[in-house]
Amino acid sequence: MSLRTDAVNHVSHGNVNSVDIKGAKITGVFGENVFTQKTAREYLSDEAYKSLVASIKGGKKIDRQVAGQIASGMRAWAESKGVTHYTHWFQPLTGSTAEKHDSFFTLKGDGTAIEEFEGAALIQQEPDASSFPNGGLRATFEARGYTAWDPSSPPFIIEIGNGKTLCIPTIFIAYTGESLDYKAPLMKAVESLNKAAVTVCNYFDKNVTKVTPTLGWEQEYFVIDEALVNARPDLVQCGRTVFGFTPAKGQQLEDHYFGSIPERVYAFMRDFENESYKLGIPLRTRHNEVAPAQFECAPIFEEVNIAVDHNILLMDVMTRVAKRHRLVVLLHEKPFAGINGSGKHNNWSLATDTGVNLLAPGKTPKTNLMFLTFFVNTIKAVHDYADILRASIASASNDFRLGANEAPPAIISVFVGEYLTKVLNDVETRVGTKFDEQDEAILKIDLHRSIPELLIDNTDRNRTSPFAFTGNKFEFRAVGSTANCALPMTILNTIVADTLNKFAAEVDALIEKGDKKEIAIMQVIQKYIVSSKKILFEGDGYSEAWHKEAEKRGLPNLKTTPVALDAMVTEKAKKLFVENRIYTHSELEARHEIELEKYIKKVQIEARIMGDLATNHIIPASIKYQNVLLKNVSLLREASLPEKLYKGQLTLLKDVSTHIQEVYDNVHEMVEARKVANNISDTREKAIAYEAKVKAQYFDKIRYHVDKLEQLVDDELWTLPKYRELLFLR
Repeated sequence: MSLRTDAVNHVSHGNVNSVDIKGAKITGVFGENVFTQKTAREYLSDEAYKSLVASIKGGKKIDRQVAGQIASGMRAWAESKGVTHYTHWFQPLTGSTAEKHDSFFTLKGDGTAIEEFEGAALIQQEPDASSFPNGGLRATFEARGYTAWDPSSPPFIIEIGNGKTLCIPTIFIAYTGESLDYKAPLMKAVESLNKAAVTVCNYFDKNVTKVTPTLGWEQEYFVIDEALVNARPDLVQCGRTVFGFTPAKGQQLEDHYFGSIPERVYAFMRDFENESYKLGIPLRTRHNEVAPAQFECAPIFEEVNIAVDHNILLMDVMTRVAKRHRLVVLLHEKPFAGINGSGKHNNWSLATDTGVNLLAPGKTPKTNLMFLTFFVNTIKAVHDYADILRASIASASNDFRLGANEAPPAIISVFVGEYLTKVLNDVETRVGTKFDEQDEAILKIDLHRSIPELLIDNTDRNRTSPFAFTGNKFEFRAVGSTANCALPMTILNTIVADTLNKFAAEVDALIEKGDKKEIAIMQVIQKYIVSSKKILFEGDGYSEAWHKEAEKRGLPNLKTTPVALDAMVTEKAKKLFVENRIYTHSELEARHEIELEKYIKKVQIEARIMGDLATNHIIPASIKYQNVLLKNVSLLREASLPEKLYKGQLTLLKDVSTHIQEVYDNVHEMVEARKVANNISDTREKAIAYEAKVKAQYFDKIRYHVDKLEQLVDDELWTLPKYRELLFLR
């Protein structure tokens, strides 16, 4: 009996796990495992509490003496909940989180055993920097690196089985000061955007002293039975199926989207949601997605740094909780061919400390002009830095999704809707017309000649657009489901900050020349509309016509990760990030190297899995069936039956034999191509070789022949669970 048969039997006789959810209301458990400001007020002295709040709200540093008081209060709270260990929780450039647990337990000099948590341990720890991706910033023998506490992201208690650990969100830097994580650059980008946006906001409202980028992510994922996954080495090792014939029924009936949630999955959802609520993750939405076995969850908007932490934490929670239900969560962008893959739409906006969403159209001419300013500046930023924005979502797994018929293309464009397109066109048509005092009056009082009344829901939705305005926010739809949102959010916040700085400089220059403020603002807005309008596209991003049109417009179409990543190390990129103090040159070069290496390794692993499955599963099962056919044909010939009566068997035998040989030959050639690629010393050239000479040359070709064999070989001999089982049995 094969693993596949065992797995199918397991699913057929499985039971739904019961979930003990305490309390009827979410508010009863929300944030119970988070060291919130409310909790801090209870456990800290006035001095320590005020220092912590000042750090969270104003970014002020906490001195080490006060840190000791905060650490002591934090330990008291954690121990009241049964916590014995703490860890600095950080986000290295592996794409996942990292943690090293230490206990509160220690021995004093006289041998006395006590529990303590000192301020120094809260503020800083020292993990091994050389053991994480560093792109050459650290040699193997240069191990020192530091994690440093981020007070703006609240500590939380993670529960794993019966154990509880206090997790302290931190940044991760090298001994020499370079950032080795996703969080530190994001925090720098947030501050850069804050300064630039406040400057521009003050043209309209002097009371604005802080602007915060907000993020609402939408996490798509697949849920598959654990036994079925364990019978698929490719799912275990790669998170996706490298082989698999499309089942008769996929998503073509459109009956899964928003359908009734299967009971077993529903139990899992309730369980991971409850764990998330305890961690302060404000999940709001759950539903079936388009593909069978695909689902989505989404939270309420939060400050971008917190939202990023919550998303990466949620992915860990989902993965762990799934095991309790004997399920596996697949976060890969394209785990199954022929059906929709998974994305993580990043809904981004800007909020002021006066309670205004800068990307929400206002009710007065003044607020509408402010909206138009930030709206146009964002479009200009995407236009000017489209290649860098594309690089921020580049990965081996997202390459399978981008450009397919369920995801945006690799061409970055902006959708704003028919109504706002008309607004922009109305402003643009005034090119060459000097704004005068009459225009100033119109701008202040009515704006009807330049900016019509704006409504919040003034756009349709375009699911083919990688970057779409959806009423009061921009939705970056091209982000992949496995991605850490920190990178695309770092890039987006940086390019908007840079554009706003340039905008302010141009407006100030016009004011110095004698233009009225509102007229100067409109002049620059008009200029930005004209210079960036080629990035606007309202049509079908899937169409071949758009690819041709985009080429005419000169928009970059960076289809593969090795090529897309080049945008991160151009002179334009270096200037952008250095001037805004996000990355140094060495940090950019290191990240480029790390992402290329990551790409190489992932393609290499998939190639090795393809070879392993072909050699140990596909070919042996096919040969068994080939022998069955040979014996059948031999017996028919011995019976002297006319060949025309077993012509079907002969054709089947020929087809099976042909596909076996093709699989064998192509796997052998792919192995040789890998050997050639492995001998290339330059990382970029090696990545390009793996993409062009290994992945593009052989992956689809081998898959074609394997999937043909799956159709031909006796179902009882096929050892790998098929799509119909993976997607529909649970």
